[in-house]
Amino acid sequence: MPEQPPRSPTPPARQRLVLRKPAPPAQSAAPSAARPPAQRAARPAAPAPRPAAPRPAVPRPAVPRPAAATPQAHPDADAGLVRLNKRMAELGLCSRREADDWIARGWVRVDGQVAAMGQQVAPHARIDVDRAARGQQQQQVTILLHKPMGYVSGQAEDGHTPAVALIDQRSHWKGDASRQRFAPSQLKGLAPCGRLDIDSVGLLVLTQDGRVARQLIGEDSTVDKEYLVRVQYGDVAADVQSAFPREGLARLRHGLSLDGQALKPAQVDWQNPEQLRFVLREGKKRQIRRMCELVGLKVVGLKRIRIGRVTLGQLPAGQWRYLGPDESF
Repeated sequence: MPEQPPRSPTPPARQRLVLRKPAPPAQSAAPSAARPPAQRAARPAAPAPRPAAPRPAVPRPAVPRPAAATPQAHPDADAGLVRLNKRMAELGLCSRREADDWIARGWVRVDGQVAAMGQQVAPHARIDVDRAARGQQQQQVTILLHKPMGYVSGQAEDGHTPAVALIDQRSHWKGDASRQRFAPSQLKGLAPCGRLDIDSVGLLVLTQDGRVARQLIGEDSTVDKEYLVRVQYGDVAADVQSAFPREGLARLRHGLSLDGQALKPAQVDWQNPEQLRFVLREGKKRQIRRMCELVGLKVVGLKRIRIGRVTLGQLPAGQWRYLGPDESF
C-alpha cells in the first residue's frame, strides 16, 4: 500500500490532453478563416450579373421609334396640312373671320365636299366658294378718310372719339367719283387698317374687307406708307436741315431700334428745310415720333399722304370717299 502515492503523474497526462485540445482549434481556425473569404468573394459575384439585367432593357427606347416612323409609310397623309380658314386667307379669298362665317353657312367646298369648321386641308386641295359668299363680299366697302387731329384711329380711348364716328352721309366728299351710296350697314365691321395717332392727320383706311386688311397690316404686308413730318432740332425751328447732322439722318434711315427690335430700313429725306419725308414699311406705335426723339428731333406736325398706290389727294380734312373699283393699294 505504500506504493500508491505515485499517482501524481496522472495530472500531467491530463495537462498534455489539455495542450492538445487547443491545437486542433488553431489548426481548424486557419482553414475556417480561409474559407469565409472564399465564400464571401463568391457571394458578391452572384449579384454581379444582376446589374446586367437592365441591359436588355436598353433597346426598349427603340420600341417607340417604329411607331413614330409609321407616318413615313404615308408621307402625304398629314404633310403640310393647315386650317381651312388660314389657307383661304393665304389664297386671298377672304379673311379668316370671313372664312369661318362662310364655312358655317355651308358656302365652302373642299375637293367637292362641304367643308367643316376647323377642317385641315393640304396645299393642293381645291377650294370652291359659293356665289352667295362672292355676292356678300362685293357689297363690302373700303373707305378713305382724311383724319383730322383730335380723333383716334381705333376704338374710343381716354374720352377721345374714334375716327369711324366721322363716317356718315354728311361728311361724304362731294368730289367722290364713286357711284356708291352710303348706307348704315356699311358701318358694320368697318375697321381701321393701321395706326394714325391722335396728334397726326392724313390718310386713314377703314374697311369691311378682310382681304384689304390683310394686305395693309398683315404680317407679310409689303405696302409702304408715306408721311410728311415737320420737325425742330433743339431750339432751331427754321432751316433745321442746316443744323441737323448728317449722321442723324443716316440713323433715321437705318440703325435705330424700338422696343428692343431693330427697325426695317426706311426712306428719309428732306422735303424742305423744316420738313422730312418718311416712307415706312412697318407701323409701330408712334414710330416716327419715337424715331425722331432718338436723334434729337421733335415732331411738331405729322401727315400721312399715301398708302401704297392710293394717295390722300384733294380729300378735305374730316371728309371721306370710297376706294374706287379701279384703285388698289
